[in-house]
This record gives sequence, structure tokens and C-alpha cells, in this order.
Amino acid sequence: MLLIAIACAAFLSTFAGGLLAFRLHDKLHLILGFSAGAVIGVSFFDLLPEAIHFAAGPGEAATILAWAASGFLAYLTFDRALQFHGAQSATGHPEPVERHAAIGPAVLCVHSLLDGIAIGLAFQASRAIGLVVTIAVLSHDFSDGINTMSLVLKSGGGRRRAMVWLGADALAPALGIGIATCLALPHEAFGFMLALFGGFFLYIGASELIPESYHAHPKFLTTAMTLAGAALLYLSVRLVGGG
Repeated sequence: MLLIAIACAAFLSTFAGGLLAFRLHDKLHLILGFSAGAVIGVSFFDLLPEAIHFAAGPGEAATILAWAASGFLAYLTFDRALQFHGAQSATGHPEPVERHAAIGPAVLCVHSLLDGIAIGLAFQASRAIGLVVTIAVLSHDFSDGINTMSLVLKSGGGRRRAMVWLGADALAPALGIGIATCLALPHEAFGFMLALFGGFFLYIGASELIPESYHAHPKFLTTAMTLAGAALLYLSVRLVGGG
């Protein structure tokens, strides 16, 4: 029942972010800044420490960090491949509006699917880890909704198409949670899995959310919201994890 409630919350978070993109354009940088801090906070304060805790011994810390770096670099490679494909399409090989407008939102749907899988696998590790990862994912899903709506509209896809993609992105985390319930990881694999997702979250926060929140609105308040997001996740880890 808890996972069903989380799936519904993820749907609402993504959908709310997309709808808000229509109304509060001048405030979105604050929301994205907060999301950046939350996503980075869950990696530094929860996923990586827990990954080291799940490792067999102190000597495994270097291996755990290597897995985190692998997650970061894998996400970077995937993201840059998408950007390269988009640049090629825009400069040398024009594509139909419908296909060009679908590239970015489709990748965001894959991101959201992975978010749902992360939630499901985190709950397999422990309830405390699952709850903290859920907080980070919900804040990230909110920004995903904003980005999905913005990408489709900027690509000329139209409001109706944007709503269709927003619905698909909102359903993706629930599908990911469902997939994760069918997976059974051995206990010794949890450390590597958590480190991998830690690397994912570090890239999302540092390379996507922070620049996106700050470049158009370089204000102190934006930075303060990022720090507030990280602080909230730190407090959540301390409280949920029992201090």
C-alpha cells in the first residue's frame, strides 16, 4: 500500500510541475534550485553512506566510490549523446516537428522510469532508505514535469502534445516501482546499486538542475533554495534513520 501511495504521489508531483510551468514562469528557478539541493543531498547524505555500510568491509569503500563515479559518467554519456543527436538534427538533418519535439520528453520519461525503479529497490534495502530516496525522487519528478512541458512547447509540439507527454512522464515512476517489485537483488548487491544511483543523482543535481535554476536567475535566493533543499534532505536522513 505504501508503494502504491508513493506511485500516486510521484504522478501528482510530475503533473503538478508541468501545470505550474504554465503559470509561474518567474518563480521556477527557486523550485528547481530547491530540487537540485534535495537530489544532491540524498546522494551525499544517504545513498553513498548507506552504500558503504552495505559493503562487505572498509576496503570496499573505494569500490563503492568507483560505482558512484560509473553512475555519474554513464548518465553524463547518455545525456551528451542525446544533446549530440539533437544538435545534429537541428543543424544538418532537420526532422519533423513531431519527432524533434519527442526526443527530450522521451528521455525524461526514461529518467522517471529509472526514478521509480530506484524507489522500489531502495525499499528492498530498507524502509528508511526507501523513504529518503522517495523524497528526493518526488522533488526531481516535480522538475521533470516542468522540463517535459517546457521542452515540448519550445520544440513547437503544442499544448495538447505537451499534456500527452506530461501524462506519460507522470505514469513512468509508477511503472518503474512496479518493475522493481519484480526484481530481487541479493543483499551484497545493494551497496553497488545504491552507489550507482548516487552517481545518477549527483549528475542530475550538479549538471542539470543547478545550472538550469541559476543561469537565467543568478540570484542569492536561488542559491539559498539549493542549500535549503540539501539541508532538508540531511534532516530527513537524520530523522528517518533515527539520528
